[in-house]
Amino acid sequence: MEDNAPATGSAPGANRTIAAALRDGAARLAEVSDNPRLDAEWLMAEAMGTDRSTVLLQHMDRAAPERFDDLVARRASGEPLAHITGRQEFYGLELAVSRHVLIPRADSEVLINAARDVLADRPPARILDMGVGSGALLLAALSSWDAARGVGIDRSGAALAMAQHNAEQLDLADRTELRLADWTEIGWERRVMPAYDLVLANPPYVATQDPALADDVRRFEPEGALFAGEDGLDAYRTMIPQLPDLMTPGGVAMVEIGYAQADAVIDIAARSGLRHVLHHDLSGHPRALQLWVEQFGDDEMD
Repeated sequence: MEDNAPATGSAPGANRTIAAALRDGAARLAEVSDNPRLDAEWLMAEAMGTDRSTVLLQHMDRAAPERFDDLVARRASGEPLAHITGRQEFYGLELAVSRHVLIPRADSEVLINAARDVLADRPPARILDMGVGSGALLLAALSSWDAARGVGIDRSGAALAMAQHNAEQLDLADRTELRLADWTEIGWERRVMPAYDLVLANPPYVATQDPALADDVRRFEPEGALFAGEDGLDAYRTMIPQLPDLMTPGGVAMVEIGYAQADAVIDIAARSGLRHVLHHDLSGHPRALQLWVEQFGDDEMD
C-alpha cells in the first residue's frame, strides 16, 4: 500500500515551500534560540527582502529562497539574529546594529520609562548619553521629548558612525550631537559641558569571568561594552563619582545595572553624595538606578 503520510522534515532544495523551510529552520535552531520559530520567520523575511507579516500572510506556499539556509546556518552557529539582519528594535525604533555596538535589549527600556515618569512635569532640555553605542538610549529619549537636544559620547569611532546613521534614519540628527570621548580619561567632561537635565548610561558591568554570560554574547558582542573588571563594578567606580558635576540642579541620571549589583552600586552612589531610586525590569529584576544630587528642600524623586 502506498504511504501518503507527509514527511516530518524536508531537505533544502528548489521544491521546498516556505512553510516547510520554516519548520526545518525552527527545528535546526531549537538548541540555540529561546524562540526558534520566530527566529526562522525573521530570517525568512531577511532572505526575501520583505517583512515577517508579508511572509506569513502571502508567501507560505512559494518556493523557499536558497539564501534562507545560509542565514539559518549562521544563527545555528550562535551568531545573534540582530547581527544577521543588521537590525534591532528598541523602544519602538528600528536601529541598525553591528558587531561594533552592544545589541539593544528590551530590559534597557526601563531607563527611558523611568526617566519619562520622573521628568513628566519638567521635560529635559539637554540629555547626555555616556556611551552611546547604537544610539538606542539617546534616540529613544529624544523621540520622547520633542524639544530636547542630546549629546552622545563613545570611545569607539565605529559606534559613533552607527549612532549617526540611526539618528539620520530616524530624523533625529538635527537634535543629536555625537562626540568621540572616553569618560575614563581625565578632563573629558570639558568637551560636553554645560550640565544636563538627564544623563543616561548603560556602562560595562559584566565580570570578566562571569560563568552566566551567554556564549553568543561573549563571542559576538564588543568586549569594551561588556566587561568591567573581576567584579563587574569598575565602570561604576569611575563613572558614578562624576555624575554630580554633569547634572543640572534638579537633574537626574538613569544608570543600568546588572541584576545582582544593586547593593554594590547603591553604595558607590551614596559615597558619591547621590540619592537613589531602584527600578526593576519586566522580569522583576533590578535593572536601573535613578540618581540625583539632593537639593535643599527636595522631595524624593519617585
